[in-house]
Amino acid sequence: MSTIAPRGLQDVIANDSSICFIDGTKGILSYRGIDIHELAQKSSFEETTFLLWNGTLPTAAELGAFTHQLAAARQLPDDVIIFLGRLPQTASPMEALRTAVSLLSIYDTDEKSVLHAANVRKSFRLTAQIAMIIACFDRIRKGKEIVQPDSSLSHAANFLWMLNGEKPSETATRALDVALVLHADHELNASTFAARVIAATLSDLHSAITGAISALKGPLHGGANEAVMHLLYAVDKAGEDPVEHVRKMMANKEKISGFGHRVYTTEDPRATHLRRMSEDLGNDANPKWYEMSRKIEVFVKAEKKLNANVDFYSASTYTTLGIDIDLFTPIFAMSRIAGWCAHVIEQQDDNRLIRPRANYTGPTYPAPYVPLEQRVPADKVHA
Repeated sequence: MSTIAPRGLQDVIANDSSICFIDGTKGILSYRGIDIHELAQKSSFEETTFLLWNGTLPTAAELGAFTHQLAAARQLPDDVIIFLGRLPQTASPMEALRTAVSLLSIYDTDEKSVLHAANVRKSFRLTAQIAMIIACFDRIRKGKEIVQPDSSLSHAANFLWMLNGEKPSETATRALDVALVLHADHELNASTFAARVIAATLSDLHSAITGAISALKGPLHGGANEAVMHLLYAVDKAGEDPVEHVRKMMANKEKISGFGHRVYTTEDPRATHLRRMSEDLGNDANPKWYEMSRKIEVFVKAEKKLNANVDFYSASTYTTLGIDIDLFTPIFAMSRIAGWCAHVIEQQDDNRLIRPRANYTGPTYPAPYVPLEQRVPADKVHA
């Protein structure tokens, strides 16, 4: 082939999809055509998930039924809980989540079906179960009793309840709920594309989601907000001015996580709301992390002309909620499961195997077959 393939498939159109629309130059993100700003201000994770799976906003009756069905799915097989308790201390929450989701397929009565109705039923279960896995694993590794789910609580509130063993405040619940809405989908990001590739083989939903979690585990996809929080902790521990700390990092050519985005050339619209959430939570509890973040954001914007992305303020938001750093990426998965499921459902509703081509850059055809006795060791070929 004579064409040059874009590195990382940048700007390559790989699918038709009606789920998510992004215009990076205008800072637009929408789910099913509805602007993310409206959803962040007016919607909930449950309503947003209904929208992603069904294509329209629910009526009051539909939302009530959907919320009830999602709450009723808050069940983990005993064997999965036993598995979580037997993991070594070195296991990370993302490793626990990835393996537990794969294990769940064995216990799902719809495992082998790729029909629409079965995929929706599995989506309800997995969306509820992923949140439970994260909370249960965190309590088990800390030697605490598992907190049983409360069906009267929203998805966000129940997670905080199961994680901390205390009923969360309205501010905390709303902050996490908004974060879940903002992270619920983002078109063909690495994990979503991985899920669709797996789903296109007509493998099951659990396999597709396990693949998505595996992709999210990579530090170039998930984990940027963890790096942001490590930066804030380092500044706090050193007792330095945050701007001076970042200035030194820049002088040493160190990466400042949480800024810039592969898609957006203007401000990431999700960062707008997380900035506000971080500030509101700080005003209710400890404003230190927000204030430090804001100083860094203003400085980096002035010096590098880079905008904060969704990861930058999610770090201080989650920390102020009392969430450990290594749970940040699992919570990303707890939100993105809504989008992953929507994409798997869409893919298998009108499936075609995803089988792209590669731009060959190897030796010119036909390359000679050299007899074994005449071959030069590989380390001497270019010596």
